[in-house]
Amino acid sequence: MARLSSVFLIFFFIGFDLWDEAFASDSRRRPMILPLYLSSPNSSYHHRRAFDGRRLQKADPPHSSNARMRLYDDLLSNGYYTTRLFIGTPPQEFALIVDTGSTVTYVPCSGCEQCGKHQDPRFQPSLSSTYQPVKCTGNCNCDNEGAQCTYERRYAEMSSSSGLLGEDLISFGNESKLKPQRAVFGCETMETGDLYSQRADGIMGLGRGRLSVMDQLVDKAVIGDSFSLCYGGMGIGGGAMILGGISSPPDMVFSNSDPYRSPYYNIELKEIHVAGKPLKLSSKIFDRKHGTVLDSGTTYAYLPEEAFNAFKDAIVRETHVLKQINGPDPNYNDICFSGAGRDVTHLSTIFPKVEMVFGNGQKYSLSPENYLFRHTKVRGAYCLGIFKNADSTTLLGGILVRNTLVTYDRENSKIGFLKTNCSELWKTLNYVSVPPPAPLAVDSWKTGTEIPPSIAPSGLPQTGFEGEFQIGHISFDMMLSSNNSVNINVTELTEFIAHELQVKVSQVHLMSFKVKGNYSLTRWEIFPDESADYFSNTTAMSIIQRLNEHHMQLPKKFGSYQLVELKVEPQQKQSWWKQHLWAVAVGVLVTLVFGLLMVTMVLIWRYRKQEIGFYEPVAVAVGVGAIVPEQELQPLQRQ
Repeated sequence: MARLSSVFLIFFFIGFDLWDEAFASDSRRRPMILPLYLSSPNSSYHHRRAFDGRRLQKADPPHSSNARMRLYDDLLSNGYYTTRLFIGTPPQEFALIVDTGSTVTYVPCSGCEQCGKHQDPRFQPSLSSTYQPVKCTGNCNCDNEGAQCTYERRYAEMSSSSGLLGEDLISFGNESKLKPQRAVFGCETMETGDLYSQRADGIMGLGRGRLSVMDQLVDKAVIGDSFSLCYGGMGIGGGAMILGGISSPPDMVFSNSDPYRSPYYNIELKEIHVAGKPLKLSSKIFDRKHGTVLDSGTTYAYLPEEAFNAFKDAIVRETHVLKQINGPDPNYNDICFSGAGRDVTHLSTIFPKVEMVFGNGQKYSLSPENYLFRHTKVRGAYCLGIFKNADSTTLLGGILVRNTLVTYDRENSKIGFLKTNCSELWKTLNYVSVPPPAPLAVDSWKTGTEIPPSIAPSGLPQTGFEGEFQIGHISFDMMLSSNNSVNINVTELTEFIAHELQVKVSQVHLMSFKVKGNYSLTRWEIFPDESADYFSNTTAMSIIQRLNEHHMQLPKKFGSYQLVELKVEPQQKQSWWKQHLWAVAVGVLVTLVFGLLMVTMVLIWRYRKQEIGFYEPVAVAVGVGAIVPEQELQPLQRQ
């Protein structure tokens, strides 16, 4: 697990022009910006442009819609959360990293000369009837021809994104009430470093700035000047995002947020309590430099050195019954504890409650999952997810708001917090189920199977599960259609399916394969990893979502595919004999071996005893030293 013990936030001001953010250098020490990847302690500083002083919009009418979108992936496992955004007419789909500290939304373009292989195909402007380039008018950096505005983002370790600015219709999926809107976005022509190798397609910028998706939608008066994020809990992932205003729950606590202090979303943190006891710190420690910054693109939390030491000592005192162990990465001095058990719901009985006290006196309570992460090498062990920052800024990352609805109320300059189950939030928000994609137009053909290939998938499972629903395996029937006669390489196809579903090749099994003409019907089963009996909720939801919404991208040589049927089977409850089959087999084997050994020993003993009982030296019978004359055998006498 890579991270730095310090974070430096350096802001710089560029100006108020319309496209000024298109050239600002986005940088901050890794992994404090997205995308998050391994970094070295020698990473250079990152810079981000200061808030340009934009005027907050007036309240929108109560009838304005909002965009309700699901979140995917997991902050600690994947390094980010993604959402689905659709660009163009017809819509082209992209998986974008959600980042409140970034102000530009960008995706790789078809003409990109140096872009990596990402989750979805690149954006093709020529296929969108509504795409328009942003013409260069002197208020932006221009391309070599002086015709189109450009943007550039630079990150640490030589990572960067640059390209052209375009404008097109952006839509937010079938679960959103907000109609497609025109917006400016970045069309990448070059990626370097980690941006090149990440799986996500690009970044969705939610920060303060005129190129931000939020600012553009607010300027159009189609949503209120507010958005909300809700990250799933430890080991669950997923969540929800709402662009636009929502009714604040009565239990939500708020902190003031000063939009003019920095380009980041900040809060007024005054105190931290551990087990009901305030840390012995000056309240000014959280107000130094850039104050306390809340950033969805940051994985962990970073406190000034004095505050970190006080927090660490308080946690250690309250967990003296646990054994302190080394962290999973020897390159870092992680503070870890073993003996807490694997059940996350029981952590609150072992680790202390932590409270953050805001300037208005309201308190936001942190559960252990908000300041701990799982030890990756020791079961039942956890490590502190809060670290020392050499800079005096307090930086709060996504770990502190897991299973917390965070509302960024930009209109009223405040940020709200409410503990909730983020993985189930979309149900509370009355999300509708996603309809399956329309079936391909194909000819009828008989394959000997009861599944007609011309019928669209029916009864596809929902992607949200109540609690820890244990899924044993996932099966699906897929029809491939190709206009060429090239034989399908099953091994290669298996590898591609495993890659697209983000599972191991050993988990993907081809159960049947039938061919007729240019069509082939295949049945596949996805099994849990060898080390597990069932899929985790996060993995199962990811697989089903990709299959359900046709997110799987296969090479052209395999032709087009259609999902015919998708089945989700729960973990089979095995009988006592099946569950303990190996133990019983070993017990029987040991018993047989032991029994054979005992029988053998008895036989040998009896054999030796028999030899001793029938053999008696002659000298003993007649006296020692006696001479016994030989006698001839006498014939038997008949009676």
